Amino acid sequence: MTMHEPRRKRLALLGALLIGVVVAAGMAGGTRWYSQHQSEAVARALTAGEPSRAPDIIRRYGCSGCHTIPGIPGADGLVGASLSDIKRRVYVGGVAFNSPENLVRWIVSPQTFSEHSAMPATGISEAEARDVAAYLYAR
Repeated sequence: MTMHEPRRKRLALLGALLIGVVVAAGMAGGTRWYSQHQSEAVARALTAGEPSRAPDIIRRYGCSGCHTIPGIPGADGLVGASLSDIKRRVYVGGVAFNSPENLVRWIVSPQTFSEHSAMPATGISEAEARDVAAYLYAR
C-alpha cells in the first residue's frame, strides 16, 4: 500500500457521497415537478380548465387586489380570503360545499350563493373561471 492510497480512498468516498447528494437533490426536485404536474392534471380533469391560462386571467380581473394567491406575484390582497390550499377547504366563500362546479359558479357569480357577498361579480366568463379554478385546485 502506497502512501497516497488512503487519500485516494477518501477522495473516492467523498466523490461517491457528493454524487449521492446530487442524485438525491435531483430526485427531490423531480418529485416536486411530478407532484405539481400530477396536481395540474387532476385539476384539469376536475374543472375542465387550463391552469396555465389562469395567471393572466387573475391579473386581468384584479383578483390579486383582494386575495392572496399562491404563485401570483403581487397577489397579496387582504380584503378577501387567502386562496392558498383551497382544495383542502370544506366550503367556498364560507357558504357552498367545495366542489369544482361550485367554485366555478362562485367565481362567476358569488351573489348566487350569498346575496351580500363582498366579492363582486367581475364579468369573468365560465371558461375563464374554470381556468382559475383549475389553477387554484392545482396549488
